[in-house]
Amino acid sequence: MKRVASVALGIVCLLSPAIAAPQTLNLETVNSAAWSAETGKSKEIDPALVKAQVLLDRARFSPGVIDGHDGENLRNAIKAFDAAHDLKSDEGLDEKSWAKLNETSSDPALIEYTITAEDVKGPFVAIPEKMEEQAKLDHLGYSSAEELLSEKFHMDTDLLKALNPGKSFDKAGTSILVANVEAKTSGSGKVEKAAKIEVVKSEHMVRVVNKEGSVVATYPASIGSEEKPAPSGSFKVRAVAPNPNYTYNPDYAFKGVKSKEKFEIKPGPNNPVGSTWIDLSIESYGIHGTPEPEKVGKAYSHGCVRLTNWDVEALSKMVEKGTPVDFID
Repeated sequence: MKRVASVALGIVCLLSPAIAAPQTLNLETVNSAAWSAETGKSKEIDPALVKAQVLLDRARFSPGVIDGHDGENLRNAIKAFDAAHDLKSDEGLDEKSWAKLNETSSDPALIEYTITAEDVKGPFVAIPEKMEEQAKLDHLGYSSAEELLSEKFHMDTDLLKALNPGKSFDKAGTSILVANVEAKTSGSGKVEKAAKIEVVKSEHMVRVVNKEGSVVATYPASIGSEEKPAPSGSFKVRAVAPNPNYTYNPDYAFKGVKSKEKFEIKPGPNNPVGSTWIDLSIESYGIHGTPEPEKVGKAYSHGCVRLTNWDVEALSKMVEKGTPVDFID
């Protein structure tokens, strides 16, 4: 994940209120975190929000990137989770939401993980910004072991670093703390096939609906733009393509792309459509991944429906050829 840290500059005033000290962030504080009225109020990484995000991720009400911060993706995930469990929602994490979330799994939110030789073998790739330059590469792999590990455990790079101060991520055998996203939740754990997919534009969300009409999974999404709005109406899944190539058509006239000829970008998690493409029955539109998961739900797409790589991979296992996809305004 490519993320630019920002530095806030401020003026200290003698009459300014005291700022609460940041909470200690480690295995114990996250795994034993409990909800309180102050949860989510700090600008620092909140252990309770890290735990909540991991639990939501495992319950398939994805918060997107796990970062320990409050935000629209997290609030939308909680709202959807509450609705699915007949809880009254105020669009934020409250005591009832917290209790119900903790019922979904008793496994720890954080675990220790030993970096493997496979994690660090690469080859890692310096990804150019311009699409025309990306087309010259033979593979758009991860840019570093740090990026690979962040995506593997659905984490923001800043959170990975904060949990592992001073540690190097490019050495096999190193023990690090990561989000326990593979733990089992209550129920069978079996992946339920979707009867229908709903792309809800106003909520920046993709919903998975089962044959009983219940929402069984949600994923934050970037959906269209003014430049290329997402469609409206009902369509179907035509195919699922893991590890896809990306073909740029000059008719798209994307901002910053000067080429007047078609060109192709090779596969990889940093491909413009990420690790998976779910093709829809409307020309040039699909549901796909992204090389910038931290921007999902916060930045516009080029007209398609953009999810994190791990969320679109999960969704791809729930759909098949012919699955209905409704775009809801």
